[in-house]
This record gives sequence, C-alpha cells and structure tokens, in this order.
Amino acid sequence: MIDTTEALLSLKPNAKWTLRDADLEWLDSEQTEPTALELSNEVTRLQAAYDALEYSRLRKAKYDLLNQDEMRYDDVKNSTTTWVDAIDTIKAAHPKP
Repeated sequence: MIDTTEALLSLKPNAKWTLRDADLEWLDSEQTEPTALELSNEVTRLQAAYDALEYSRLRKAKYDLLNQDEMRYDDVKNSTTTWVDAIDTIKAAHPKP
C-alpha cells in the first residue's frame, strides 16, 4: 500500500520534512510543500502504477521457483520443451493486463 511518505519522496525528492502520524511538518526552504490534493493524487498515481505490475511480481515469484538453467539444458539435450511449457503456464496464469 502506497502511503504519504512515498508520495512525498516522489513529488519532492531530497526535500526536508517530518511526518508524525498524519501531521506533516515542512522543513524545506527550497522546495514548496505539496498540497493535500497533490499528495492524494500522487498516492493514487503511485498505487495504480504498483497495481498495474502485480502480474509481473506474481510471475517473478513463480519463475524463481524454477531451475531454469537446468530446464533449458535438459530441453536441449532431450529435445523437449519443458522450460517453454513451464514459462507458458506461468504467463497464462498471470497474464499482462
């Protein structure tokens, strides 16, 4: 879940501020403090970007469980398609939106 801290870091990199619970204290004299609407919009934008890549995170978790180098080697030696079949299964289970 994206929060105000991540939105602040995205909107105002290297700015100086303190956030205690929901109370933002702006300490930066060079950058202007973002409005509540700007922060809310940035949280929404960052969350949408994160959510859009869920399929990728799910695929990676499944890919990491495979011994892909050995699968590819065995496929070459045995003229099989085990590795391609496994990758296709993962992609079908977690399609790109």
